[in-house]
Amino acid sequence: MPTPSETAPAPPGAAPATGRERAKARRRAELLRAAAALFAERGFAGVSIDDVGATAGVSGPAVYRHFPSKQALLGAVLLEVSTDLLERARAVAAATADPAARLAALVAFQVDFALEQPAVIVVQDRELPHLAEEDRRTVRALQRGYVSLWVDALGELAPGRDPADLTLRAQAVFGLINSTPHSLRAARRLRAPQGAGSTGPARAALEEMARAALRTALAPGSDPFPAPTVPGGTP
Repeated sequence: MPTPSETAPAPPGAAPATGRERAKARRRAELLRAAAALFAERGFAGVSIDDVGATAGVSGPAVYRHFPSKQALLGAVLLEVSTDLLERARAVAAATADPAARLAALVAFQVDFALEQPAVIVVQDRELPHLAEEDRRTVRALQRGYVSLWVDALGELAPGRDPADLTLRAQAVFGLINSTPHSLRAARRLRAPQGAGSTGPARAALEEMARAALRTALAPGSDPFPAPTVPGGTP
């Protein structure tokens, strides 16, 4: 059974030193992207190693040079994205001491993630039971760390609230944001055009709906979020 150490990426900043190592890292990344898309589209049980290899442009046996099994491949997809999500969210949260600005930044960050990586959202939601036990525990711990960033910001804005209540509200907002791009086809339609000056109507609408949900945790009349400007509309 694979462990996180067998599926984990190289340490951050440890760039491949040789052309061969760089090519191997690129191939690994291609396999992870292909696996995420296929697992989202067909489900873990409906995808074979040969399918992943064909999508990435290599033979099935070549996949085993990077991952010892399909389960290890799924583990790598979810471990890497969960680690990256938490590390980047920590950087977002650390960028401001103001809890309202921090929470607004976390909302924008989650919306960006959901719209840009809809396949991973589907895999996270549906395929966690197929992970090796140790990988599943690690992913769950990373997810709890991510939720705690939101709960900490909410707790500063609503100090009288039970942390369990704030956790429930944060998770409900994740569900709201993540359900919108759950269909890969819908997510492609919702993305803003490349090079567009605006962030796109879907992104603006999701951010406002998430903020509206989070406002329910605060005291009546309290609104720490700046009024958004929806493209084509008014604040």
